[in-house]
Amino acid sequence: MITPEIRHFLKLADESHSVAGKLIEIGSSRFSAAQSYYTIFYLAQALLQTKGLSYSSHSAVVAAYGKEFAKTGLLDPKFHRYIIDAQVLRETGHYGSAGEDVTDEEALTSYQWADEFMQAVKAYLGAKDS
Repeated sequence: MITPEIRHFLKLADESHSVAGKLIEIGSSRFSAAQSYYTIFYLAQALLQTKGLSYSSHSAVVAAYGKEFAKTGLLDPKFHRYIIDAQVLRETGHYGSAGEDVTDEEALTSYQWADEFMQAVKAYLGAKDS
C-alpha cells in the first residue's frame, strides 16, 4: 500500500528531478547534480517507508537502503552505488574547493541515475501495490 508518507517522498522526487533537468538546460551543473542526488535520496526514503523505516540523517538513509534493498536483491545493487556517488557529486557541488566542480557530463550522468532509479522504484511500488 502506498501511504501518504510514500506519496510525499515520490512527489518530492518528481519535483527535484524536474528541477535537475531544468538546471542542466541552463548550464548549472553543480546545482543539477545536487537536485539529482535529492531525487535519489527521496526515492530511497519512499522505499524505506514501505518497511516502516524512517531516518533523519542522509548517512542513515543510505546505509538502510543498502541493507534493506541492495544486499537483499530487492532492487539492483547498482542503485546503492548511484546514491553514494550522487552524494559525492552533491557535496562537491555545494562544498567543493576552488577549482573543484561538477562537470556537465557528471551532472548529466547523475540525472540519468536518478531517472533510472525513479523508474525502478515506481515499478517496485506498483508491483507491491497491486
